[in-house]
Amino acid sequence: MRQVEAAVIGTGWCGGMRAETLTKSALVDKLHICEIRPDRLEEMRALTNPASATLDYHDIVSNPAIEVVYISTTPEPTHYPIARDCLKAGKHVLLEKPIAMDLSEADDLINISREMGVKFTIGYSQRFNPKIAYARKSVAEGKLGKVVNVMVSRHLSRSLGARIANRVKLSPAAMESTHDLDFVFWLLAPAKPVKVYSQGAYGYMKELNGSYDCMWNTVTMDDGTLVVIGGGWNLPPSYPNYCATWIEITGTEGSLILDDTQRDNWLNTMEGGTRFPMSTMPGEHVDHMYAGQMGPETLHFLESVLLDRPPLVAPEHARMVMESYLAADISAEIGEPVSLPLSNHALATLADIKAAE
Repeated sequence: MRQVEAAVIGTGWCGGMRAETLTKSALVDKLHICEIRPDRLEEMRALTNPASATLDYHDIVSNPAIEVVYISTTPEPTHYPIARDCLKAGKHVLLEKPIAMDLSEADDLINISREMGVKFTIGYSQRFNPKIAYARKSVAEGKLGKVVNVMVSRHLSRSLGARIANRVKLSPAAMESTHDLDFVFWLLAPAKPVKVYSQGAYGYMKELNGSYDCMWNTVTMDDGTLVVIGGGWNLPPSYPNYCATWIEITGTEGSLILDDTQRDNWLNTMEGGTRFPMSTMPGEHVDHMYAGQMGPETLHFLESVLLDRPPLVAPEHARMVMESYLAADISAEIGEPVSLPLSNHALATLADIKAAE
């Protein structure tokens, strides 16, 4: 199998893990990195020994040798312009969620990728969680019969929530429940969402950026399946980067309960107290191996390019997820269900909400 030159734009928390994964892979001939913080750029240069390291992403775009680009930049409004430039340059792109800040941007990226004939995917790493993969397989094999209901409850620590929510004004539905909307819609395909009703509750996060502490979203699928997804980011700070998730899937012929609360690894020290190692959503490097989802996801996209096969997450699916969490934001604001696809009236309401913020 041939090798490729790959690049990571944005080498913070997630981008740093992707860069480390790529530099260890035999599929990568040369790694290039881009980071706007000079100190972090030098840190990652020492860690990954890249072929090039730059402060300007245009250096990545203009390098014709680079075939594959991973975009892990923050804040999230940077996703669209950087992804657009990379796709227009004919590069295959993995973009961290969200796909964009509004639907017109998402549509533009999807259209450009089609026109250029390049692969474009969104970083929904939970699809690479073995428990989620098992749920998908069980549903696809008909073990549960017709799925009647899916319930997901996902909560992060407030230390991680503050870190995420302080970057940009996005709701828990857009930043956390987006992962669950993605994999639940994946489980239930070809069913599609047709109605969303959401409510949010204020607490710790309100003073920080005006966000809800948690949101609960009820989604009706076009085949009648009921989906309930709750997400928040206000667990006590004694759980740094901790993500606790509980999933229930019920059908006419069975049920599947998934405990992904990460309570199976407890570390208690005199200095740090109780910690839950290997409990972050993207995962982490543990010496010679990667514990979690983001490492396998990173390599999966490389293999999709080299083997010319579709990546696991289609950008059109990511757009559907985006439209669903935008509907949740509208619903939580107006206190009424919102139909999908979003009407012009709903889009106008969303514009008013953003303007008010």
